[in-house]
Amino acid sequence: MPETDKTFRIIFMGTPDFSVPALQGLIDGPDQVVAVITQPDRPKGRGKKLTPPPVKVLAQSAAIPVLQPTKIKTAAFADELRAFNPDLIIVAAYGRILPSSILNLPPLGCINIHGSLLPRHRGAAPIQWAILAGDKEAGVTIMEMDEGMDTGAMLLPASVPVSINETAGGLFTKLSELGGTTLLKALDLLRQDKLPPIEQEHSLATEAPPLKKEYGAIDWNKSAWEIHCLIRGMDPWPTAYSFLDGTRFRFFAPELTDRSCTQTPGSIIQADRNGLLLATGDGALLIHEIQPEGKKRMSVEAYLCGHLLETGQTFRSEQ
Repeated sequence: MPETDKTFRIIFMGTPDFSVPALQGLIDGPDQVVAVITQPDRPKGRGKKLTPPPVKVLAQSAAIPVLQPTKIKTAAFADELRAFNPDLIIVAAYGRILPSSILNLPPLGCINIHGSLLPRHRGAAPIQWAILAGDKEAGVTIMEMDEGMDTGAMLLPASVPVSINETAGGLFTKLSELGGTTLLKALDLLRQDKLPPIEQEHSLATEAPPLKKEYGAIDWNKSAWEIHCLIRGMDPWPTAYSFLDGTRFRFFAPELTDRSCTQTPGSIIQADRNGLLLATGDGALLIHEIQPEGKKRMSVEAYLCGHLLETGQTFRSEQ
């Protein structure tokens, strides 16, 4: 008979805000988090003050031992983890690829909370790429870890719809919460021996590499829908941008319109309190918020109170 009252000794590995709901769920649940592994403290902000990762802050508040190794591929670190006698290692956006010495350490293996519906969007930035690709559905996958990049067997997926105005930041928060609740469901199923691994359909895999700032350059020859996805997928970082008379403008809060246009892609069709209507390679796109270089993010209406944007001016991908 399955041991439905069995509890696990868990080592948790995670770093950013995305990991916090999962760790909080484990802390509040029946299992024992015996240690937390997270990235070293990093300088942050204008003052470059050394700041602990969100996962470390939560772990310390719960009096859980925290390790912040700079190297994880050493025998000494594997021995340090083994001393905690874990049944299972759970990973959520830790930020490093685990070596076999860690993957093979716990009896129940290592499982990961991946921020996509695998095999789609394998890699470091699955949430952003879901929006960049125009996906109508996103989600998380609880998965077994192997030595590949998100290639292990799937254990439990969960999905949410992607709204037309969803940003990467908003979806990040939703999937962070979803990852925490789905993990707890997976652990309950594991206790009952009802969590069989399902092999991924590798031929359907897509990649989600880390974002670079230059990915945010807007090509106005693309369609309004593609640019709409780019702006939302790059919000809040690294942001989508374009140049007007040598000044960089970052774009936020796009809105699709049913207006066709014949103007040069990137040119201003209209600029007023309703926003900035711009021509694209296919259709017109209305922008509600911008951030001029050296200034804060603001509504187009607020910007127009002190600046002039004229019909026919053209935004360009480069200075």
